[in-house]
Amino acid sequence: MNRREEIIGACRLILGDCLTVMRQLPNVAGVLTDPPYGIDYGGLLKGKGDGKGGSDKNGWKSYGAPEWDKERPDRRTFDEIRKIAPRQIIWGGNYFTDYLPPTMRWLVWDKGQRDFSLADCEFAWVNENRAARIFTYPRARALQDGKVHPTQKPVELMIWCLTFLPEGTVLDPFMGSGTTGVACVKQGRPFIGIEIDPGYFEIACERIRKAYAQPDMFVEAPAEPKQEPLF
Repeated sequence: MNRREEIIGACRLILGDCLTVMRQLPNVAGVLTDPPYGIDYGGLLKGKGDGKGGSDKNGWKSYGAPEWDKERPDRRTFDEIRKIAPRQIIWGGNYFTDYLPPTMRWLVWDKGQRDFSLADCEFAWVNENRAARIFTYPRARALQDGKVHPTQKPVELMIWCLTFLPEGTVLDPFMGSGTTGVACVKQGRPFIGIEIDPGYFEIACERIRKAYAQPDMFVEAPAEPKQEPLF
């Protein structure tokens, strides 16, 4: 893979394998990420979508062939995530309980809809022994962000997650379409994103550029990070 790096405002976006890249990064304040769950999303779509990016009446959509979701990241990746930051929020944590220690704090996204073909809610593991919290945000509102990735989280959900992280740089080692980065831009937080898929990397860059083009007048922009490029 040809590694690449883009600096957009206070966001540092890196195309590459997250395990390799994380081992070259300095520590950050927090990790907020949504790794592949290893549930074979493409297989679940068989008999639901048309397999070519189409949808059925229940709202399933293929978004192409999601080969990235056939397997979970391995334990080494989660070990590196837990080393690089004092606070971590990992969506889909219920799929990684064999990698992650027990914890009191779970964050829950309540999608405000019941008995839909997809899950009513999703869970994020947090390495903090404090009370669990729930964020109610309708799935229909989430689609207004302009969904370009099959497991894309709402920007407002990720902004809420940022309130559970200490001040400083936020890392998303599974950046996908860049939602965590967009949330950081809107909240004036420095961001580092890593993505292995060149197509989604380009989408993330474009979404983050657009987020900077529409700044929140009430949020002070962070100072741009002064770091040497990795590649």
